[in-house]
Amino acid sequence: MSSPRIPWYRQLGPGRWKAFGAAWLGYLLDGFDFVIITLVLTEIRTEFHLSLAGAATLVSAAFVSRWFGGLALGAFGDRFGRRPAMILSIVCYAVGTALCGFAWSYWSLFVFRAIVGIGMAGEYGSSSTYVLESWPKHLRNRASGFLLSAYPVGTILAARAYDLVVPHLGWRWLFWIGIVPVLVALWLRRALPEAQDWTEEVAARREGSTSATALLNRRWTAVNVVIGVVIAVCLVLIFSGHAGSLYPLYIALCVAGFVAFAVQVAGRSWAMAVGLMATVFCAFLYSWPIQSLLPTYLKTALHYDAGQVANALTWAGLGYAAGSCLAGIVGDRFGTRTTYVGGLVLSLAFVFPAFALGGGNVVAVWVLLFALQATSSGISGLLPKYIGDHFPVRVRAASLGFTYNVGALGGAVAPLAGAQVSAHIGLGPALVWLAGGLTLVTALLVGFNVPARLARARREEASAAAG
Repeated sequence: MSSPRIPWYRQLGPGRWKAFGAAWLGYLLDGFDFVIITLVLTEIRTEFHLSLAGAATLVSAAFVSRWFGGLALGAFGDRFGRRPAMILSIVCYAVGTALCGFAWSYWSLFVFRAIVGIGMAGEYGSSSTYVLESWPKHLRNRASGFLLSAYPVGTILAARAYDLVVPHLGWRWLFWIGIVPVLVALWLRRALPEAQDWTEEVAARREGSTSATALLNRRWTAVNVVIGVVIAVCLVLIFSGHAGSLYPLYIALCVAGFVAFAVQVAGRSWAMAVGLMATVFCAFLYSWPIQSLLPTYLKTALHYDAGQVANALTWAGLGYAAGSCLAGIVGDRFGTRTTYVGGLVLSLAFVFPAFALGGGNVVAVWVLLFALQATSSGISGLLPKYIGDHFPVRVRAASLGFTYNVGALGGAVAPLAGAQVSAHIGLGPALVWLAGGLTLVTALLVGFNVPARLARARREEASAAAG
């Protein structure tokens, strides 16, 4: 135990702060690049002649590929270290973002957004495990919350850039400038030390398997390639709107494929991994209707101009960042699950008021969006800590990246669900019902610790069968 006389921030030392700063900056750029599409959705709809539902699939495109990025780049990080995985991830999503600026059609933009998704998933898994494994265990809720506070700061910068760039130069320039700061992040990361936990458990002990050796086992390599291709094709058909009447079959194939990968990566804990996927899926379903469609809501329902949209998103992003940091501090004091559930329940008080006000109540909208994002999206800053605690170091990056990013498909469903429901009751009420209802479901899943209960049930079944 560390001495209570020493402030927590002095327990880390300059090396850990430098490592955290590099990871934080990379995740900030991740947020910047990822949300650009939500800011220019109306401009893209006009240029490519898309409906709201059709344009919303471009938000979903990056989620379609995230499961693969989380699995592949996570396995790379388990095998070769967290630091090289961080570098590879940031290069991937930077290239994808720059390519989006050259998109000539709906499908080209869909593919480039999928590349962004692969890089973002890898960044989430590698940066999260890197920071968590570099900080002392009693400060890891702070590490989780503080790191994820970078994402909304990136969204704030994207909102300000939208106001400055798009009205004068067009939407494509917003994607092109997204690649410039990446060079700074790469420069900062080039000399970072490796994460302490990984160095002690994997690099120093050559024996034993990692997620990479499990996935690349000779008996399963060919099968895994087939499973991966099937999942990719099914997801593209589903989220591009081309699944037709066969979409239940495609969904079933995806679920079966994800479970097959979970069995290989998590072993006997695969039921727990599936439970974590379901929890994260619901977390994205409550948060991403707002994150993906809020700019559209502000522009169409409240008739805000570019500057007003940027201001509202700035306050929402500040709430998100503040909530993430506060969640980390409170989580170290009261525990991860207790803090997570408390934040979710508190957020329910702000959902309806935030979307009940008209466009004339500008300051009140700012305040409510700040509070809503602080308690709902901000509390998700604890997710890396919550998920990572369930897995050992040797498979942590792939397990965290895979379970989180499979669950992140809820973010692909969210804008489509929001667009569909809004066609019947309006965009504002649709966001209220989706955010409120799924927040409650997520709170129940975390509060009753469903993933851990599934793991215990699976162990009991295995013991009974062995007996």
